[in-house]
Amino acid sequence: MQDNVIDATPYFLEENEKQALGERRVGLGVMGLADLLIYCEKEYGSAEGNEVVDQVFETIATTAYRESIELAKEKGSFPFLIGETDEETKALREAFIQTGFMKKMPEDIREDIVKYGIRNSHLLTVAPTGSTGTMVGVSTGLEPYFSFVYYRSGRLGKFIEVKADIVEEYLQRNPDASEDELPSWFVSAMSLAPEAHADVQCIIQRWIDSSISKTVNAPRGYTVEQVESVYERLYKGGAKGGTVYVDGSRDSQVLTLKAEENHMDDAYDEEEVEERPVMLVETIQEIRSTNVTIGSEIGNTCPVCRGGIVQEIGGCNTCTNCNAQLKCGL
Repeated sequence: MQDNVIDATPYFLEENEKQALGERRVGLGVMGLADLLIYCEKEYGSAEGNEVVDQVFETIATTAYRESIELAKEKGSFPFLIGETDEETKALREAFIQTGFMKKMPEDIREDIVKYGIRNSHLLTVAPTGSTGTMVGVSTGLEPYFSFVYYRSGRLGKFIEVKADIVEEYLQRNPDASEDELPSWFVSAMSLAPEAHADVQCIIQRWIDSSISKTVNAPRGYTVEQVESVYERLYKGGAKGGTVYVDGSRDSQVLTLKAEENHMDDAYDEEEVEERPVMLVETIQEIRSTNVTIGSEIGNTCPVCRGGIVQEIGGCNTCTNCNAQLKCGL
C-alpha cells in the first residue's frame, strides 16, 4: 500500500517527484511496543525486554525487505538502483548490499537484492504516533508509558487526567491486585533510567534503515554533563539521532505527573502581577529626527527604545539597551 501511495501522490515540484519516485522510500513503523512487553511480563529497558525488542524488529525488518524484493520482481527495482547497462546495475546492487545497514541482513536477502533488485530504497522508521496511539489507547511509537496516571494539556489549556487502559485491563484480570502496587514490568518513562531509554533506541536502530523518534526522559535537576553522556551513549550505540528531555525544563509541557505543575488554570490575580516600568515618551526620539534604520534586524536601531542596537543574543535579535527581544530564530 505504501509503495502504491508513492505513485498516487501529487508532486508540486519536479525535484520532489524525481527524488520520491527514484528512491521509492517508505516507512513502516510501530506503536504499542510497551504494551507488548507488559503482556510478555518483560520490563522495558531490561536485558530480557531488550531481547524481545531485538527479535521483534529483526522480524519486521527482514519481512519487509523480503516483501520489497518480491515487489521488485513484479514491478521493478527503485530507479536509482538501475544503471544504463546490466553491468552498471549489478555494480549498484553490489554497492547497495555493502552499506552498513545491509551488512546486518541475512545472506539470502543480500543475494536476492543483487539478483532481483529491491522495490524501495528505505522501508523502516519509528514515528512518534502520539495522536494515533492515544486515540486507540495504546502506548505511542516505541515509547514506554509516560506514566500510568498522568495529566495531558490540550489546546484549550485544560488538564485531563489520563489512565492507561492496560492497567484497567490488568486489574480486571487480577482482582486482588492494586493500582498502587503494579508488577515490575509496568515500567513508566519517568521511572526508567535515561541510559536504559538510550539503549532501547540503539537496539531498535540496528533494524531501522531510517531514523527513530525517541525521547530520553531525564528527571528534574539533570545536569548538562549528564545530558552530554546520554548523547555520547546514543552516538556510540549507533543511533542516527536522539532527544533528551529534562522534566520541568520548560515553562509548560504537554504531559505532567501532576495537574498543578503547569498553573494554566490558576485564577488571574491582579495584585500579584509585577508592575513593569513605564517608558517616558520624552525619552523616545521622534523618527523624523533620525536618519538611522529602525527595525528588528541585526544592526538596526531598536524600534522600542531607539537607544540601542539590535544584536543576536542567545538566538534572538535583542536590543542592547532595553533588552527587548524583537525576533527569535530558535
